[in-house]
Amino acid sequence: MGLFSELKLAVPWGHIAAKAWGSQKGSPILCLHGWLDNANSFDRLIPLLPRDFYYVAMDFGGHGLSSHYSPGLPYYYQNFVGEIRRVSAALKWDRFSIMGHSFGGTVGGMFSCMFPEMVDKLILLDSSPFVLDSNELENLLTYKRKVIEHTLLVEQAAQEPPRALSPEEMLQRLLKNNSHVGEECGELLLQRGATQVPAGLVLNRDRRIAWVSAAALLPSRACRPLLWRNVHSRVFILFIHFQSTPSISSARSCVHTPSRSCRPTCCSSKQLEDFLT
Repeated sequence: MGLFSELKLAVPWGHIAAKAWGSQKGSPILCLHGWLDNANSFDRLIPLLPRDFYYVAMDFGGHGLSSHYSPGLPYYYQNFVGEIRRVSAALKWDRFSIMGHSFGGTVGGMFSCMFPEMVDKLILLDSSPFVLDSNELENLLTYKRKVIEHTLLVEQAAQEPPRALSPEEMLQRLLKNNSHVGEECGELLLQRGATQVPAGLVLNRDRRIAWVSAAALLPSRACRPLLWRNVHSRVFILFIHFQSTPSISSARSCVHTPSRSCRPTCCSSKQLEDFLT
């Protein structure tokens, strides 16, 4: 399946970049990448999937080719959820499916809770969006205070100028920090995730993101059980665990619906097609 187009969707702080495969007449699927990744995460997966869908892979704000958030606007989890609503509005999608990898699955899961009437099916790749923890409620105020304090520290640290690295050094650093990613996949991510400057390569993503862990952006676990029950009764969900990144033929999956227990099974592109249709 060839690349259909590069998209640039206007938002108040700039634009959200995305890439699309397939015909716009097909059923829409929004693809959400993982933490510190970009839309190229899906380049090797989409060609293996059914051709009668319209796949749009977006770069979250501060990632890939999307604009960075304005100074003073932190990368809160809620903002990423809001980006999905902005993208769906720009594309005039009233109902669509979501396929999210890792952190993208968590964001997609929260969006499904907030707007269940808009989500047809939710596909999670190496992602589990909700964890039960009843003790977290006592720490809610402390958690929110730490998020604010951490944001201020991150903004101060990110004021240093970005450091340019040679292509090889940039690739090796990426592979070292992501042991599950192979060299070919690393080069694919850097195609969209870095820019060539005279001194070498500079990462495209906002440096404030590099100082924030994905866990720091997640909402307090105290609010997740209720949200999980909301989405559980309305949205069909497919869980997939990749043994290597990313090849649908090496995945383990289970379909989790209100009437079906969650049992890992071998997943093929045909099974995923059956789930989507």
